Amino acid sequence: MSQTPIELKGSNFTLSVVHINHSQPDVVLKAIQEKIAQAPAFLANAPVVVNVSSLNNAVDWKKMHHAVSQSGLKIVGISGCKDEQLKAQITSLGIPLLNEGKTSAPKAAEVPAPVPEAATLQEEEKIFRTRIIDTPIRSGQQIYARNADLIVTSSVSAGAELVADGNIHIYGNMRGRALAGASGDQQAQIFCTHLAAELVSIAGEYWIMDQIPSEYFSKAARLALREGSLAIESLN
Repeated sequence: MSQTPIELKGSNFTLSVVHINHSQPDVVLKAIQEKIAQAPAFLANAPVVVNVSSLNNAVDWKKMHHAVSQSGLKIVGISGCKDEQLKAQITSLGIPLLNEGKTSAPKAAEVPAPVPEAATLQEEEKIFRTRIIDTPIRSGQQIYARNADLIVTSSVSAGAELVADGNIHIYGNMRGRALAGASGDQQAQIFCTHLAAELVSIAGEYWIMDQIPSEYFSKAARLALREGSLAIESLN
């Protein structure tokens, strides 16, 4: 049987979201260029979603779109648009408007009955797993642990990328990029026995190599979010 010319399948992708909080395109362009200069390997030519919840129809979207594109970022969609006139500007350029899919709290009558602790643990184990990689991760490789923690027992070369929806553990030299909590989990952490990373990120908050405190560089360290900001401590 011959294959059909196309197939439509669902999938998940990890994208950065650029929140634009200023209506002047030249100001936005300069700010984006400064961010890209801090982490070019992570941001240069990256596909992004642009959040415009702080903007209204006073902005010239055509010029703003040009400014973002001029920076090298690739806009795949727009989120957070509340103004109907701004929506019309955006769609006139053929750019899709995206829904962020926020879930409202259930009504009191809809709250399910408590689940026994053993059953709850069993369900969590089905949803959240651990992926283990025993081989070295070479430059250019990307490993993604979807709905899982990621454990790497070997080295990670510069130019390689580890992405996990949960925690990341590296039991070897870490010279690449590590992005934990990729689906937004702010409780995710990064554990590393030899931290020399190009970039570390948890739930979108990131440090490039130069921002890692020198006393922890090339040492065993643990990273987590504290009040929304990255924090680091020795891993004993």
